[in-house]
Amino acid sequence: MTSTASGDPAPDLAGYYPAWLDHLADDVTLEGSMMDGYVQGAEAVRTVLVHIRSLYDYQDFHAVGPFADNGWFEDYTAGVRGQPIKNYTIVTRNASGQTQHVVGNYRPRSTLLLLSRLIGEKFAGTPIAGHFLVGDS
Repeated sequence: MTSTASGDPAPDLAGYYPAWLDHLADDVTLEGSMMDGYVQGAEAVRTVLVHIRSLYDYQDFHAVGPFADNGWFEDYTAGVRGQPIKNYTIVTRNASGQTQHVVGNYRPRSTLLLLSRLIGEKFAGTPIAGHFLVGDS
């Protein structure tokens, strides 16, 4: 595990890439605090996660590492259109070592709602959009 006690970005994580994103199970699920329900399937989950990362102004990792038998966590801060957001991502792997379940817990609520709306706009007209805010709702 890599982490910083101060909450500052961990210098050794400056080039961190979530390798678990490249090993998604066919029936992987994604859920989180900015969405209703869950998105399922490797292509859909990868598409949403890659889009989320594209919306970040920056992404600073504070800690990443394994937990329990099949878990992985990430603690990071990011910016979305100049607004800060913090996230804890929890990843669970199946017996084959593939990513089976991903949960993102974002805060503060104001930036979470902004991010959800931006994702909903991107996927408008698709089944994915129904999990996120659309328009001013």
